[in-house]
Amino acid sequence: MFRYNVTDSIALKLLEKRDADKLFDLISQSRQHLREFLGFVDYTYKVDDTRKFVNETVIENAEEKSFVVVLLYDEAVCGLVGFNSLDHTNKTGEIGYWIAEPYLNQGITTKATQAIIDYGFHHFNLNRIQLKAAFYNKPSRRVAEKLQFKEEGVLREAEMIQGQYVDHCVYSLLRREWESQNEVDR
Repeated sequence: MFRYNVTDSIALKLLEKRDADKLFDLISQSRQHLREFLGFVDYTYKVDDTRKFVNETVIENAEEKSFVVVLLYDEAVCGLVGFNSLDHTNKTGEIGYWIAEPYLNQGITTKATQAIIDYGFHHFNLNRIQLKAAFYNKPSRRVAEKLQFKEEGVLREAEMIQGQYVDHCVYSLLRREWESQNEVDR
C-alpha cells in the first residue's frame, strides 16, 4: 500500500474505498470555499456521489490510468492530490488537487504537489506534467507558479462552475526543467 511522508505532519496515502465518507464530510464542511473553484462540488450532495467517484478512481488507480492519493495533515484527511489522468504512451500526466478550507495557506498543497510531481517523474517516468486551474483561482495558480510550471495559455470556457463557463489557465512542467530546478535547490 502506497504511503509517503512528505514532512513530519504531511503524508500521502493511496485512495481507498473506505475514504469516501471522510472525503464527503470534508467536501460538505468546505462546500462554499470549494465550489468557488471546482465544478464537481455542485454535483456532490450525497455520500453516494463521493462513493461512486472513489470507487471509479480506485479502479483507475489500479489500472494506472490515474494516481489519486489522499492528503493527510497530522493524520487527518484534508484533501486529494494526484494525477487525474496518466498517458503512458506519451509519458504525460495531468495533476489536480484540492484542500479543505481549514488547511489553506499553510503550504500543505504546495508540498504535497511537489511530492506527487517528483513521484510522477520518477515512478511513472513522465516527461510532461500538465495542470489546469480556473483563471480566477489564484491559490491554485500560485501553487503551479511556485513549483516552476510554465503557463502555456488559456482554454476558453473549459469548465462549468456555479452555472457559469470559466476559462482555465494551462500550465506544464517538463522533467528536464524539474531536474534542473532540483539540482539548484540541493
